Amino acid sequence: MNVIPAKVAGVKNIIMSCPINSVKEHALAIIAADLCGVDKIYRMGGAHAVSALAYGTKTIESVDKIVGPGNIYVTLAKKTVFGDVGIDNIAGPSEVVVVADKTNNPDWVAMDLFSQAEHDELAQPILISSSIQVLKNVQDSIEKLLPSMLRKNIITKSFNNRGMFIKTKSDKEITNLINSIAPEHLEINVKNYKKYDKKIFNAGSICNGKYTPMSVSDYTVGTNHVLPTSGSSKFSSGLNINEFIKKISIVTLSKLGVEKIGNPAIKLSEFEKLFAHSLSIKSRIRRS
Repeated sequence: MNVIPAKVAGVKNIIMSCPINSVKEHALAIIAADLCGVDKIYRMGGAHAVSALAYGTKTIESVDKIVGPGNIYVTLAKKTVFGDVGIDNIAGPSEVVVVADKTNNPDWVAMDLFSQAEHDELAQPILISSSIQVLKNVQDSIEKLLPSMLRKNIITKSFNNRGMFIKTKSDKEITNLINSIAPEHLEINVKNYKKYDKKIFNAGSICNGKYTPMSVSDYTVGTNHVLPTSGSSKFSSGLNINEFIKKISIVTLSKLGVEKIGNPAIKLSEFEKLFAHSLSIKSRIRRS
């Protein structure tokens, strides 16, 4: 999900950083990297890996851009080196908003919430419904299913730290809430999910319908799962080829061209008291 957009955009040299203890234990990741066209893999991770990639060492070449998620140390390291190199975003803990109605299987909804909560104690599972009964049913399912979860301690802390169940009064309130939260992951698990079309503007990824769990988009749906978190989907998108494409403005004026548009530029530059700007333009305009 990090490599393919870069390849499509034409990036010529792609370096992967991964804290590989043994090649055998990480064989699948190494094969995947090779299939995607990674040029080089460095066996390192964490904040020091970000620093090494940003500034280079005797054995590691510096890069132009660092992308991909990581823990809080990786995230803060990326934030620190931004400006010296490019980055994709400042990613926080994983989060999901699930919108549910009475047509849902509450066990499915509970598992969808677990699937994000198990990432991190700071992950955020949020359930929204206009039905108090739906909220109660999902709570019952959570209590029933939680003891069987292998990562139940992390899930429990995630729910206790940041979990929310929100009862709403209308569809309009639901869309307003979603656009305000601007979640990384959004599951619209309602019968008529199309009623929210063109009303939700802030979300990293949206999964529609009860047969579209967000977990499957982690792997095989095809959409990119390197997504904006912590409300940043209000102004950014998931990783895509635009992260690896630059736009360069190219301007070519003739003598007639600079004469036609030069005078307004002269007035603006003099208004800002940038008189060298003004003289630079005036020197190219025909004398009367």
